[in-house]
Amino acid sequence: MEHPNPAGLRRAYHGRPLHRSAMAGHPMTQFHLWFEEAYDIGLPEPNAMVLSSVEPSGMPRGRTVLMKGYDSAGIRFFTNYTSRKGRALEADPRACVVFPWHPVRRQVLMAGRVERLDDEENDRYFASRPRGSRIGAWASERQSAPVADRAELESLYTQFDSVWEPGRDIPRPDYWGGFRLVPEEVEFWQGGVDRMHDRFRYLRAGADADADRGPDAEPVTAPADGPWTIERLAP
Repeated sequence: MEHPNPAGLRRAYHGRPLHRSAMAGHPMTQFHLWFEEAYDIGLPEPNAMVLSSVEPSGMPRGRTVLMKGYDSAGIRFFTNYTSRKGRALEADPRACVVFPWHPVRRQVLMAGRVERLDDEENDRYFASRPRGSRIGAWASERQSAPVADRAELESLYTQFDSVWEPGRDIPRPDYWGGFRLVPEEVEFWQGGVDRMHDRFRYLRAGADADADRGPDAEPVTAPADGPWTIERLAP
């Protein structure tokens, strides 16, 4: 079983190249600029990202999650701490995310360490969610565990839905909360003509690179979180 020609699905990229002079000094500033552009043109769910972690067995694993906020310190997302990804991040607090903005020929990759958000921030975000989503968090306590069928899920939802009448406050489960990915490496990719793509990597001072430093690497002083180096990578 095979698609007749997956290789033929390639698309040609068109548009102006990306130059170093267009890149902000801090990766999260540059991320904000690109994110706002993706949002402004109506790209569906520009906050959707592929989150990759490492299982205790050593096997890498990815899944799509939604980013729920960002600032100069990094990006935030929420999950069930007892889920498969939650357990993996607790065992090895490192992760990589990719924002695949293919319709605008762009992609952003961030890699670094993760840390739990505090209870205050978790409670604040949980209270902002629609009632149904809060009920769903309770119903999916055993997230990632096998279930018999859809009926079992719907039964769990109904049980928790009956606990809190409409209008009542629904507390956050203690197994549910957020993580912050604190990036040590951020790469901005833009598709180029004839596959001559533009790639710029920001590397936090002291972080390990996966390639030798380029001859044109330029140190850039970032805010209080430390200096960054920016370099162009080969396509």
